[in-house]
Amino acid sequence: MQNALNIKRISAASVGAVEICRLLDEAKVDFVPVDSHCWADEFPYKPKMEVRAAHNGNQLLVNYRVTEECVRAVAQHDDGNVWEDSCCELFLSPVADGTYYNIECNAAGTLLIGFGAGRADRERAAKEALDTVDRWTSMGRAPFANIEGERTWQLCLAIPASAFFAHNVQSFDGLSVKGNVYKCGDMLPHPHFLSLFPIDIPKPDFHRPDFFGSVVFE
Repeated sequence: MQNALNIKRISAASVGAVEICRLLDEAKVDFVPVDSHCWADEFPYKPKMEVRAAHNGNQLLVNYRVTEECVRAVAQHDDGNVWEDSCCELFLSPVADGTYYNIECNAAGTLLIGFGAGRADRERAAKEALDTVDRWTSMGRAPFANIEGERTWQLCLAIPASAFFAHNVQSFDGLSVKGNVYKCGDMLPHPHFLSLFPIDIPKPDFHRPDFFGSVVFE
């Protein structure tokens, strides 16, 4: 079981999402599996999901790699129901004040960011904040319906500190915080729910900061 998600510091500045795979390869940042299959009895399908991340002080650089039997990205616009698609998610508490952000992105780079203390009454990021997150995906940026047949796809996000819109995060340097990483697909032919750190409850629910693990920024 993964004990922590370690975020290596790299020296590159003003990174675009299209550069992330190469930069993380050059920095020898390894993927870690997102394979806690907590609700396997009810949702037995388990795609392969991996994540790796780095930062340059001002940007959090995230690379997801997924292998699954069907890929979907129907959500037309940011702030839509991306969790119903082939979706990769990072939940993070950058400040220890009982709140967290949910950063959810589908296979076409369509994005949702929310903020709050729990599932209820979450505040959604404004378009101005969403637009600061640069995205690249191997599936292209246009929405698409189900693409059947097993394939591997990648998604990269360059997330500036300012995207954590309810806080004044000056830098990621040296932060030791809490969070989790997820893969879901609520409306896929075989719905699934995977996490980096396990969630010990009977039904799928990613909005459980009580099960967050350690996220350590170099």
